[in-house]
Amino acid sequence: MTELAERLGHPADARLVIVNADELGLSYAANTGVYEALRTGLATSATIMVPAPWAREAASRYRGEDVGVHLTLNAEHDRYRWGPITHAPSLLDGDGGFPRTVDDLWDHADLDETRRELRAQIERAILWGFDISHLDSHLGVLARRPEFFDLYLDLALEFALPLRLSGADTERAVGFPFRSLAAEERVVFPDHHVSSPAGVGARRTVEAAVTELQPGVTELHLHPAVDAPEQRAFDAGWSHRVDDHHLLCFDTELPEVLRRCGATLIGYRELRDLQRAG
Repeated sequence: MTELAERLGHPADARLVIVNADELGLSYAANTGVYEALRTGLATSATIMVPAPWAREAASRYRGEDVGVHLTLNAEHDRYRWGPITHAPSLLDGDGGFPRTVDDLWDHADLDETRRELRAQIERAILWGFDISHLDSHLGVLARRPEFFDLYLDLALEFALPLRLSGADTERAVGFPFRSLAAEERVVFPDHHVSSPAGVGARRTVEAAVTELQPGVTELHLHPAVDAPEQRAFDAGWSHRVDDHHLLCFDTELPEVLRRCGATLIGYRELRDLQRAG
């Protein structure tokens, strides 16, 4: 049983599911895959990577869908680069873009520059016309170090937005109680978070999670993209993204399993409305 389901107006034992399609703006293939998943598939929410090269194209296609900001401080692909939208020398590596690795970012990022960059990403998404529903963190960098989590939490409070946070079982590995800290500030976040390991498609993880769905709000986290030469050219995991797209848009079993387990699909806007209502 979870309190969040009841606060959202559902029974305490309700199984509420957010199906999140990440990384609008990464590429034309990702933009197409994410919007198809939102408009004709199972996705109920998505995120925009404001600094990424195809973000403005993603904004041009926006029709009011449930979209959050995928706060981005890394550019992890060897053959595909992007960087900060503010003047932030500490957020650049020697190749002219964001650091490729999380450790490099943590070692060199100036926190004041990081705060300005993250706020600018949110403000630009709003300027482009997005009705922002939540915040999350690319590669999880903002939730795994206390000094970065402080920035993440401050922005959630400043813009009155819920957060994506990994599950309670990760707090011990991270080394500080980030979920408790967010709850103390009355920031709303899902009870459970399901994502696949890096470099692996989400199909098996999602299918297993759905068959064992727990009461409360569960976020399923996928990266849909259509098959395209540009995606293949820079992304070693392109085939996993294509499979995520198929799972969300064409699979017939997943919707049936969700129906059989009594799941109710929701978006992050319901969480945002709850947070803004106090």
